[in-house]
Parts: sequence; structure tokens; C-alpha cells
Amino acid sequence: MSATLRQIDPTCVELEIEIPKEMLEAAEERAFRRLVKGARIPGFRPGRIPRRIFEQHYGHAEIHDRAMEDVVPSAYTMALKEHDLDPVDRPQMEFLPAKEGEHDGALRLKATVFVRPAIALGAYKGLDLEAPEATVEESEVDRTLEALRRQVAEVVPVDRPVRLGDIVTADFVGTIDGVAFEGGSGENQTLEIDVERFVPGFAEGFVGMMPGETKEVQATFPSDYGKEDLAGKTAIFTITVHEVKEARPPELDDAFAESVSNSTTLEALKEDIRNRLRSVAEAKVKKELSNQLLGILVEQHEFPLPPVLVDGEVESLLEDTKSYVRQMGRSWDDYLTEREKSEKEIREEVRKEAEQRVKTTLLIEAIAKAENVEVTTAEVDAEIRNLAEQYGQPKERILEMLRHNVSALIDGVRRSKTIELLLEHAKVSPRRASSSAG
Repeated sequence: MSATLRQIDPTCVELEIEIPKEMLEAAEERAFRRLVKGARIPGFRPGRIPRRIFEQHYGHAEIHDRAMEDVVPSAYTMALKEHDLDPVDRPQMEFLPAKEGEHDGALRLKATVFVRPAIALGAYKGLDLEAPEATVEESEVDRTLEALRRQVAEVVPVDRPVRLGDIVTADFVGTIDGVAFEGGSGENQTLEIDVERFVPGFAEGFVGMMPGETKEVQATFPSDYGKEDLAGKTAIFTITVHEVKEARPPELDDAFAESVSNSTTLEALKEDIRNRLRSVAEAKVKKELSNQLLGILVEQHEFPLPPVLVDGEVESLLEDTKSYVRQMGRSWDDYLTEREKSEKEIREEVRKEAEQRVKTTLLIEAIAKAENVEVTTAEVDAEIRNLAEQYGQPKERILEMLRHNVSALIDGVRRSKTIELLLEHAKVSPRRASSSAG
């Protein structure tokens, strides 16, 4: 078998593959041996039918078609190895006519395929990074303790005006310019009167109200509110309070600590909270360092991107946006109308991010190859256990979900290992405090 290569552009090649007659005949013989096992012809035992008799009954075409299913992929794989090509998509194939004057029975085909670009790696170890300090303020510990207290608080009815922090049962109807809007109304809703939970002005409007009282309150949606049709607008809510309750949290003592955790003392609970908050802070620092690292690497390397990968990433980002819009209870057409854009324009908006994602992926894969980063079975198993714990599912269920996507899981583990290796070799210094002239 022989294959000639023609470079169409830096990320696309054309392979002209010639499969000799002998290779085709061998493939046909293998195909016949598989087919004859299931053939039934009177007077012959299964599997013992001569090929000539088999072809008289079933025809030669079936043998030829099965042979092609075997020989074409095999020849294509051999051609890739011969020219050291790493495809990123399925090839487009077409059969070519025999060369003029040649009738030796050879098969010629052309495969056009996108491949990974050649990446000339520059410096990727020893990069200079700045890390913020992973600190835990005592106020964060206090807030966590307070949240735990409220989770186990006794909730009791009270006969007094509403205060911040109370829990009320209420009706409310919201309008903008006299017109009710989606999601702005509710009946017999249980609401915790917390200013951070609601649009500015809404929770404050309940303060001082007695059960049975009705009044109007004004609330203004933030300019960056998730629903663009409401962002920056002022609404009038007619609210009626039916019942007022207050949460009576337990005392902060050893008994409380023992009731909400495995700690036997309040100080032990506080230390456990500090450790957990510290782990979260350290994870945030590591995430920021990773982003710094990837940003530097992407900026320092230039290479062409396969259009098929960029287009695929664009579609993925577009589908993420559509999924978000659906979760917000809106239609895609309404979203486009609000944005005053077409789907084509949205697709172009996300293209830059798609290009950055593809470039980052290809770059990390090239570094992983240069550093011989391998993924072990134990590491894959550990990742599956982590996913099972994260989603609260049995390991077997995660395996079933990943049945057709194990390669993506392995790629993810390899990416994480490669970034970890680069962070280990990076020069990390504390972030300098920014100063401003006053």
C-alpha cells in the first residue's frame, strides 16, 4: 500500500491512497470466511461451502462490500501512520478512477481530513505567576456558624410587625408600568425577609407590616439583572402578609456543635470550619494561578487552528447559551429579540472565546505529549469515584453515563495532570498590593 500527501493548508491535508490488488483479495478472503459461517445452502455443512458455490447463491457484491468495510479503514490508518498525521475529525473520502493505462486491479481513494497543526513549543516551564494570599477571615467563620444556627433554628409564629430576618407567608403581585410580568407574582409564598435574597426595595418593604396588612412597595432591578427585559426597571409590588414567624437559633455552645457536626466542642467546630474555608480559598488561588498560566501560554504561542474544531466549539457555546435561556424560562426567539441580534451574530460573538478554548486545548495536549504525561487506570478510577461523590450517584451509574465518553474523561485527567506539572515548575510569588494615589 502507498499513500501520497498533499498539504491543502496548515490544518488540512489530502491523502491519495493506493490499495494493491493483493491487499483487496486478502480482505475479500477474510470477508468470505466470516460470511460463510452463517450461510445455509442445501447439501453443504455450515462453514464448508466452497467460495464459488457461495458466490453463485449470494453474489460477489456482499463479499466485496464487507471487504471494503475492513480494508479502507485499515489503509487509511496505515496512511496516517506513514505520514505521522493526527486527525481531529472524520475524513471525507472518495474513490478515484484507475490511472490511465493501468488495469492492475488496485483501488485508489482520496481522503481529505483536518489534522492537528504543528506547534513549536516555546518556554512553558518556570513561568512567573503571582498568587493572592489564601486567607480566612474570622468573620467568614462567624457567618458560617450563623448559617448553621439558622438551618437548625426553631421557627415560631409571632404577633408583631415584620423585621429583617423574619419568615413570612405572603401574596405579592408585581407590575411594571401597570403590566404584570413573568415571575413577579405569588400566592401564599414563604419568604425569608433578607435584603440579599431579593431585588433592592422588595424585602425592605415588608419591614413593619402586620399580618393581614396590604401595601405597595417599590423595587428596582439591578442594571445587570439576569433577565434583560427587567434589568434597570422599577416595579411596583402589591404585597399582603398573612403570617409572621421568627427563627430562634440555638445558643453557640458545645451542645450546638455536637448537634450539627462530628465535633464535640464549639472550638473544634470552628477549627473544622476554618480548615474547610481554607481549602476553598486555596482552591480559588489554584484556579487563578491556572488561568494565569494558560493565559501566558496562549499569548506566547501562535499557530493555526483547525476550523472544524473552532466551529464545533462555537456550536457548543451556543448550545450552552440556549440551555441557560431555557432554564430561565424564556424562548430562544424572545432572547434574540431582546438582544436585538440574530443567531448568526450571537455565533460570531462567541467565536473568539471558542478560538481561545481550542487553542488552549491544543497547546496543553502538545505539552502533555512533549512531557510524556500518561493517565493510569487508578487515576481514571479515582476521577470516577470523585464524580460519583460529587453527583451523589453510585459508581456504576457514572460508568454507564460515561460509557461512550471515556476518552473525554481521560483527556480531562491528562489536562489536569499537565497543568499541575506546569504549576509545580512555575515561579510563584505573592501578589503585590496595588497602591493608588489619593
